[in-house]
Formats: sequence, structure tokens, C-alpha cells
Amino acid sequence: MIGVRNGHPARARMVALGAYVPDEVVTNDDLAERIDTSDEWIVSRTGIRERRFAAPEEASSDLGIKAAEDVLANAGIDAVDIDTVILATTTPDHLFPSTGALVADAIGARNAAAYDLLTACTGFVYGLAQGVAAIEAGLARCVLVLGAEVMSRILDFDDRSTCVLFGDGAAGALLVAGDPDQTAGFMGFELGADGGRGRELIIEGGGGRLPLGEHPTGEACYLQMNGREVFKFATRAMVDSARELIDSLEMPIDEIDLLVPHQANVRIIDHAVERLEISPERVYNNLERYGNTSSASIPLALVEARDEGKLVPGSRVLMIGFGGGLSWGSAIGHYEPL
Repeated sequence: MIGVRNGHPARARMVALGAYVPDEVVTNDDLAERIDTSDEWIVSRTGIRERRFAAPEEASSDLGIKAAEDVLANAGIDAVDIDTVILATTTPDHLFPSTGALVADAIGARNAAAYDLLTACTGFVYGLAQGVAAIEAGLARCVLVLGAEVMSRILDFDDRSTCVLFGDGAAGALLVAGDPDQTAGFMGFELGADGGRGRELIIEGGGGRLPLGEHPTGEACYLQMNGREVFKFATRAMVDSARELIDSLEMPIDEIDLLVPHQANVRIIDHAVERLEISPERVYNNLERYGNTSSASIPLALVEARDEGKLVPGSRVLMIGFGGGLSWGSAIGHYEPL
């Protein structure tokens, strides 16, 4: 779809990426000192070897600010030129004001609309879809899409089935309006959600149904996950979403230069790679170093793939996410730096 702004068609172009991860590295052995687990147990079941945890004074906005500054430095664009900031997060600083607004203010994006988006680990793909739609509908010319998380704040460290999985970090992408004759842009999205299975991955407290003021402690404060059911959902949703998108575009999988899946579990990634019949050499995985950083995982992987020379100008990228909702989403787009 080509949008029009003041009579001029535009096509959304992903021109820059950036990321920030906290300094503290938490290894599996570190966690084994606190709970009944081991490096072998975690690696064999998840593929994770370490993750980053934010400092006590760091919140999602702090990580998001640094990631946003990195994006802008790579783009060579001033923050005042940003029309919209979309910040995907499971761990906002507050219910309101939005963390997106706090980040926009801190980086000097004084001309930008800003808001939070909450679809958990699928957030970055949803955010890209909204950013692309805004540009191609003529509502914006420059959109910053971020994922920022301090997952360590919502983990029950007495529950080894969840606390070993997650880490903290922030990353994002800058989308700009490009000339449709010279921009490959985004080819399509496939998004979905199944609220009927929402309780399989949930934080019960903190909203209007269960205010934390009435239940200040206990599991309502923490992420709760039915691991078996989420695993079954994820293995199916990632493959089905990607296939539906690829089939709708009548595109052979060989035309995908790089697959960047949500970094949750190496078994889920391996299953998707096998079912999609894509060469493992064209799949990027940094799960072992960061764990599951929720909405930051896909853009963080994009940044590292770029730095390692696996994501190059013109690369056609398939991104697949799944998360709370339960939600899922796929996107195919090109990396086209200015």
C-alpha cells in the first residue's frame, strides 16, 4: 500500500537500527546460586547461557533512551524530525504517563506523538506494522519504533521455570518515508491474537481487575506462564504466521536473506527453521547471550546481525514474533540505510 501526504506518495523505509543492553551480565551459574538449577539444565532446555539485568536505578525508559540515541546516531537524523515514537514494552515505567512519551522528551523529539504498545514479545512486529501504516497513510514521515524491557522486575526468582528465561534490554528501528520508485520497503505483515488463551502467559496484578494496592505481594505481581502450553502455541504460531505471509506474497523461502525470530527458546527456533525449510545459515540467533528480552529481542538481534555483517544494505528480512495475548506476528521488510 502506498500512502499519500500532501499529494506525494511515500513508502516506509527502515533506515537505521540501534540498541542498548545493561552492563550486568547474569550467568546461569549466578542463578544456580539462588535457585535449584544448573547451567546444563538451562542450556539444554532453552539455549540460554547468560542475560543482562538492569541496575536498580534503571527503568525501561532509561534503556529506551539509550537505544533511541543509538538509532539516531546511526541514522544521522535529529530527534526533532521524528513524527511518532512507538514504544513496545511489557514493563512500562508507569501505567501513565507512557514510557514512549518519557523517551521522546528525553531525546528531544518535541514534535513527536508518543505512546506505548503492549503485546508482550510480539510488540516490535506490531510496532513496525503501525509505523509503516502511519507513513504509508501519510500520517507521518519519520517514525521511531522501540522495544524496551526490564523483565527482571517482573520475575519470581523462586520459580525456576520462568526466571531463567528473561533478560533486560532495549533496541529499535527508524522508519522514514521513502520514494516509492527507489524504496523496496516492507512487503507485508501477518498479525493475530487469541485472547481466549490469555491466561497462559499473564501478570494478573496491576490493572483495574486486580489492583496491586489490594494485593501488594505474591504471584499476582510476577509473570506467570504455562510453559507447556506456550511452547505448543509458539511452535505452531511462528510457522503458521510466517507461512501465511510468505504464501500471500507468492514468495519462495529462498528469497528471504535473513530470518530473525523472537529469541525465546532455541527449541522453538530450531522447530521453525526446520518446518519453514530455510537454511540455518540464514537464521540469526543471539539467545545464548541475552535470553528473552521480550519486545526488544527482534531489534536487538537485527542490530547484532548488522554488526556481524549478516544484515547488509538491501537484505530482505523475515521477522517472526509471539507473546502474551496470546499474540503473534510476522513481517517481511528490507534494511535500507540512508
